[in-house]
Amino acid sequence: MELLALVLFILSSSGTPGPNNVMLLTSGVNHGFRKSLAHVLGINIGFPVMVIAVGFGLVTLFRQFPNIYLMIKIIGILYLLFLAYKIAMLPVEFTAKEKKRPFTFMQAATFQWVNPKAWVMAVSAIIAFTSSASSENTEVFYIAAAYLVFGLPCSLFWLSMGSGLQTVLKKPTFITWFNRFMALILVLSIVPMIESTIVI
Repeated sequence: MELLALVLFILSSSGTPGPNNVMLLTSGVNHGFRKSLAHVLGINIGFPVMVIAVGFGLVTLFRQFPNIYLMIKIIGILYLLFLAYKIAMLPVEFTAKEKKRPFTFMQAATFQWVNPKAWVMAVSAIIAFTSSASSENTEVFYIAAAYLVFGLPCSLFWLSMGSGLQTVLKKPTFITWFNRFMALILVLSIVPMIESTIVI
């Protein structure tokens, strides 16, 4: 497993705008940092659980059908390149509605299962960073643990910006350049995946 590439992938996928981060921004603005911590914990425990569930199913399938693993990995790489382009061109729009109360732990955790970006992140991470020849499922747990360790600071960052940097976030240029920077990191994280696919 390419650890550096995995970390870059996690930082780019967890740090870019999406349903979770937009909701954290809104919660930080409307409810403050402390009251929104349950929301953060729900995301960063619920999502690794989702990664484990996805990982065990896919790993079993890939052991039986290695060609499917290669095909889906190629599709995943192409999609990630498309996603990087979409992130770089993402318009600055925040449409999340104000809520009377912040998300609870369970609400945030269960939200991952209906979050399209969470599904893309989980499947892409498993496809890109697990080996079809592996006889153990430890790689899945490593990915889940890495998301917990490196995803949590990303969530706290977005919550902090929502609670303390609302004025800065309203500036279109700030979000535009942030999106382009994270898109570049996402592309860099794909390079090792492309190299390993060509070798195969």
